[in-house]
This record gives sequence, C-alpha cells and structure tokens, in this order.
Amino acid sequence: MTDLSTSGAFPFSAIVGQDDMKLAMILTAIDPGIGGVLVFGDRGTGKSTAVRGLAALLPPIRAVAGCPVNSAREADVPDWAQVHDHSIVEKPTPVVDLPLGATEDRVVGALDIEKALAHGEKAFEPGLLARANRGYLYIDEVNLLEDHLVDLLLDVAQSGQNVVEREGLSIRHPARFVLVGSGNPEEGELRPQLLDRFGLSVEVESPKDIDVRIEVIRRRDAFDRNRDGFLADWHQRDMDLRARIVSARAALAHVDADDAILRDCARLCVALGSDGLRGELTLLRAARALAAFEDAAAVTREHLRRVAPPALRHRLRRDPLDEAGSTTRVTRTVEEVLA
Repeated sequence: MTDLSTSGAFPFSAIVGQDDMKLAMILTAIDPGIGGVLVFGDRGTGKSTAVRGLAALLPPIRAVAGCPVNSAREADVPDWAQVHDHSIVEKPTPVVDLPLGATEDRVVGALDIEKALAHGEKAFEPGLLARANRGYLYIDEVNLLEDHLVDLLLDVAQSGQNVVEREGLSIRHPARFVLVGSGNPEEGELRPQLLDRFGLSVEVESPKDIDVRIEVIRRRDAFDRNRDGFLADWHQRDMDLRARIVSARAALAHVDADDAILRDCARLCVALGSDGLRGELTLLRAARALAAFEDAAAVTREHLRRVAPPALRHRLRRDPLDEAGSTTRVTRTVEEVLA
C-alpha cells in the first residue's frame, strides 16, 4: 500500500475550507461513474492541490508492471503494448495533466518515429489518455482548450475507448478516467457539450475570513519548511479518510434508493428545466455515493439537498428574466420541491 507520508503531495485532509470542492472529489472517488468534476473560480484556491492530494490519498491500483495503460490483468494488456514484464505491481493512482498546448498526437498517441526510422517498425507510442486510464485526467483552464481536443475528449468520455487510426496504425485501448477540469469563468465559457459531460460542478472563491486565510498560510508555510514533518502530522487523518472511501466503495451497491427518491430527482430536474436525463442520473449517483460515505443504508432527501447544487447547477438553461446565479436557482428550487 502506498505510504502517504512519502507521496510528496500536500495532504488532502489539510486543505483549509473549500468543502464543496473536496466533497465533490470524494464522491467521484467513491463512484467514478458520476463523471468527473468541474471546478470554476479564482486562481490560487487549491484546485490542482486538491486533485493531487486526493490521488495520493486513494489506495494504489494493481496493474501489470510494464503495461502503458495500467491493465489490471495480463489478459487485458493490448497486443501492441509489447510488454515483457507481466508481474502485478501496485502503482499510485495516476494523475495526468493535459496541457493546453498539447498536440493531438501527444494526447491520443501516435507512430513511434524513433522505431520507425531505426528499425522500420510500425510501433505505437501511447499518449496521455493511455497513462490516465484508471486514474485522473486533469485539465487546468479547461475552458481555453482547443475545440478539436474538446471533440476528442467527448468521444473518449462517451465510449471509454481511445481509437487511433493514422499512418497505417489501427489502435484502440481503454481510456477510463475521472476528468477534472478547472478554470476561471472570466476567461471564457466552456462548450455546452463538454460542460454536460462533467458529473459535478463546483464554484470556489478565495476565502474572505481573515482567520481562514491565516490558517491557509500557516499550513502551506509549514509544508514548505518541513514537508516530511507536515506529511507525518496529517498522515493518520488522510488514512482515516482513505478507509472511509474504501468502505463507501464496498457499500455503494447496497445503498437503497426508493421510488420516492427517484420521483424527487425527476421533479427537481423538471422544475429546473434540465435537458435530457443525465441530470437525474447524476443526482441519484451522487446522492448514493454520499449516503455510502456517511454509512447510511438508504438515500434520503437530505442527501439530495446536499448534492443537488453540484449535480445540477451547470445543466440549467439560461433564463434572461432571472438574475440569480445558477447555485441560487438550484437551492431555491430544492427548497420549493423538497419542502
């Protein structure tokens, strides 16, 4: 098992405030099928720190040692991978950054030019999507991502497969990951097609409370001055959180949601004018993950109330006659429907 005290990432449990963001990330760790997290807000509010801290906190994955797509079993290793070491090892949960300037070849993979020139072989060089399989793909300033990469990510998110057909290659491999995007809404909006692919959306802002800001500074300063000591101090709290996530994963399939809860999900989405049924499905999955995290046997209206804003705020149609923000609209509707 990965030793959190030597992972090097700022401890997830030590992040001050930003409770909505942390909860959204925990829920997607419990049930990756929720569909990832979009975090919009001010710079320097701990967005990238949180995703790296969560990945370091999670249990390691078991994978074939030499597999470029982190296959769990030897039988799942792609034929093109040319893996020589098939032993099963533990690896930290992958966290892969997708930079804004990345080329399509770097993202999806391409012909290995070195082998092609040196040996005349048509070998595949895996891209970022291969490395992110069974882990996290993190995109900072996701709202500035080029359109062709947005289209590519939409296809992969839909199918869970990366398909590459070029230069005489025909390659496919699994690409299932939790997509985490962050950005500043003042720098541009996210395309609706990609926005809808994120399961949860949270808004973060710099803390206004002086004592909270002081605590942020104090912890970061302590981490920078004595990283090993700081990690050791927070090790047990991260281990306790890891245990809760592992327990919630095991309990998830047994958490009940009766017809009354399903009706509440549908009524909320209809009242908010949410397009399609993805809103209801995400709302239900998030509420069930929260119930499992809190060791509840069944989903309750309180669980729905707490996950409704992140599950639905980014699915609302624009209403020119309503100047309230999306979070306010969701909260107001929740109070009316679930009164």
